[in-house]
Amino acid sequence: MEMYIGEGFAGDGVNASHINIMIGPRNGVVGQAFSTSLATPSQGHCPFMVVIKPNVPAKPMTLYVNKAAIGSELHGNATWGASQAAIAKAVTEAQLQGTLPPEAEDEWCIVTANWVNPGCTDLDEVFANNYRACKVAIEAAMEKLPGRQQLINALPELGNPFYSPK
Repeated sequence: MEMYIGEGFAGDGVNASHINIMIGPRNGVVGQAFSTSLATPSQGHCPFMVVIKPNVPAKPMTLYVNKAAIGSELHGNATWGASQAAIAKAVTEAQLQGTLPPEAEDEWCIVTANWVNPGCTDLDEVFANNYRACKVAIEAAMEKLPGRQQLINALPELGNPFYSPK
């Protein structure tokens, strides 16, 4: 069974984006995760189908799972609006441009876990960062990155936007 896993981060501050992604056949573990997540929302986290516009879902079918519970009207607009639109664009472009194989269009699905900060301030910046992070995550997943040398090179620079060891 095929399963591709990727991660992408873009931007900084309250409008930054962090995306984890699983890509694979609907009849495999990614399809199982997709259906389970869609059928079992939890308090503050209601997975939903990513759409290009109402009645036109992205392909491959993509499930958006929010990492942060919606905290305000702006945060809701950033999550359901700007971030979702960015994911739809990145996924659809990946399919149309050949980053994803042809069979992915109708036989695969995608699950994204997306961080949109409840303190976000700029919908356009949220869109841009989510688009870039999703593109990076898709490419990383399909190329099975990081590679061993990338891990070796990164380890001495261990850290993230919230903590770097001394």
